[in-house]
Amino acid sequence: MFEFGKSEPQKVFLTSEHGMYTYSDLERFTGFFLDIIKQKSDSIKWPIAFLSESSDLLIFSIAAAWNLGIPIIPLSPKLSQKELENIVQELSPSLIFCDTANRNRLSGEDVIHMDENFFLNAFTFDIRDLDLPTPSKIKDSSIFGYFLTSGTTGKSKIVPLKRRQMISAAKASAKNFQPEPNHFWLLCLPLNHVGGISIIFRSLLYGSAIYRMGRFNEEMVTEFLSENPRFQAASLVPTMLSRLLKNPLFKTHRDFKAILLGGGPTTHQLLKRSVERGIPIVSSYGMTETCAQIVANAMTTPSGMYTPLKSVGKPFPPNQLQVRDINGKVLGKNQSGMIWLKGPQVFDGYYKTDENENVFDKNNWFKTGDYGHLNGFDQLFIESRREDLIITGGENVNPVEVEEAIQRLPLIKEAVVIGIPDEEWGQKVTAVITLLNGQTPDIDEMKKMLSSELTDFKIPKELVVVDKLPKTVMGKVKRWELAQQIIKK
Repeated sequence: MFEFGKSEPQKVFLTSEHGMYTYSDLERFTGFFLDIIKQKSDSIKWPIAFLSESSDLLIFSIAAAWNLGIPIIPLSPKLSQKELENIVQELSPSLIFCDTANRNRLSGEDVIHMDENFFLNAFTFDIRDLDLPTPSKIKDSSIFGYFLTSGTTGKSKIVPLKRRQMISAAKASAKNFQPEPNHFWLLCLPLNHVGGISIIFRSLLYGSAIYRMGRFNEEMVTEFLSENPRFQAASLVPTMLSRLLKNPLFKTHRDFKAILLGGGPTTHQLLKRSVERGIPIVSSYGMTETCAQIVANAMTTPSGMYTPLKSVGKPFPPNQLQVRDINGKVLGKNQSGMIWLKGPQVFDGYYKTDENENVFDKNNWFKTGDYGHLNGFDQLFIESRREDLIITGGENVNPVEVEEAIQRLPLIKEAVVIGIPDEEWGQKVTAVITLLNGQTPDIDEMKKMLSSELTDFKIPKELVVVDKLPKTVMGKVKRWELAQQIIKK
């Protein structure tokens, strides 16, 4: 059984195409990082922000912040300049660490450039007389990070997460599976989402290793998971798994534990193809507010995959789950309703107090906004996520933001953006429009105009023109009915 916070210095902490690093290297880097903080900031209690693409340096910095008890604010390079400046103003980090690609996006004495020299200097730093804190003695009630939910202007919510919530999540995940020391958890997810960052923290708490892949590469992942016995776990979104399965030679070696699959809707066909190949998949359900996965299927051998395939499993004990109707009544088996959660992994509330209204009930149950049902064995089935939120390729898209951008274009009368089930993307961002004068806009020209306002994953992949939109008597678009009409076409 693992002991949290303990790892032999010579054991591997991180490997990538750029090299291999041990926990001793991490200790030296942590000393250097603490020295930087003390020089530049008034206190290590204030949060620090990271604006960086995936890199070994970013992983070291995030890990060092955890070991020092410094709260982090992971910022996505995909944020628009306005979104970025709003978040920085809202959270007021004491320091902002930027990589070379993003160093010109923010200015001021509190902005620190993380370049190759920064990394090199860390490994020549003398830590002999430096007194580093013991991570296990840092208060569990302290915040380790501030994370954004959907990341859209005016709609994103800031989620403060505490160490006790992350530790609880890591312990729960470990009961299902964990890599052994000197064995890898493949990390190819973005390092501004809790799903990617949780791999770093799990590895620190388990004393196991990370293999970082900056960009998902099907050929390399196929080779690693098929042939390299040091790879024992991987976190993937359905889009990534779909691409791997296109290769008829893709398989996993006999000592590989599981692919943790999350970050968006998974089709029955994708899971069926995985089972037929003998790929050990653990479907899961979670969100920023629960420190990533809080419900998952138990890990099984390839010859004994879980059934039914579309279930995402059961909540990790002692976390609890209920399905309720619109009035808050707890529903029975096989009845669809809203998913509510309670337990040590669930966050305590959003950063802005006014956003917590109607989020928790009087017994501190959290209303997720997602819909699903439980079968007779208490296995959860997800039916829709966050009401209208679209999850495509592991990225969250708020349809309202996209609709507003489309409606500013010429020729558009009305626009509704929905997620249509898709084998590769999980959900495909689809715009359904009505026209002002019957003249159909050019889809490529429309995408080009939207690119100045929206990040690439938010831009619709398909444009559907209709005469009118299905609406309720109150004039609200029936999104579910509209999606069904398009699916049947």
